[in-house]
Amino acid sequence: MTECFDVLDEDGQKTGKIKPRAQVHRDGDWHKAVHIWIVNDKDEVLLQKRSPNKDSNPNMWDISSAGHLTAGDDSLTGAVREIKEELGVDILPSQLVLIGTKRSSSRPSATFINNEFNDVYLLRLSLDLKKIVLQEEEVAEVKYISLDEFRSKIKNRDESLLLHDDEFEMLFKALGYQL
Repeated sequence: MTECFDVLDEDGQKTGKIKPRAQVHRDGDWHKAVHIWIVNDKDEVLLQKRSPNKDSNPNMWDISSAGHLTAGDDSLTGAVREIKEELGVDILPSQLVLIGTKRSSSRPSATFINNEFNDVYLLRLSLDLKKIVLQEEEVAEVKYISLDEFRSKIKNRDESLLLHDDEFEMLFKALGYQL
């Protein structure tokens, strides 16, 4: 089954068009995604290592859970679905706190243009890593790291970490810390 997205305009409003994922990325159409940062009761951030088979940024440490919105989905529905798909964890929409929306544009390859509006969520949840069921096509592994270690990786521009500077600022602010 082909995954389809709502096409957005440059202001993030739906245009009424729906296109398959591959065409959206080929054409550089704006679309919506969700990014969920999971932080446990020890103030450790859950990072996921992207699968080596991903079409963009394989084998990089990244956001706890993230994904595109399927055509017709709202942001909360998409966020709950992505956490279930990628980590095998059931949550309620009420557990998610929207900490901001970020417009981003990248070109991971000559034929892959990623123009997104990302709703960024914080989920305070302590997960037992042994009970997480990874979606192998998307996620190779997960780990918790302390905020201090995370801050250090960000400041040192760690090459194994996908950099989301605006989101890092949002996350640390939402947690009551300085980046």
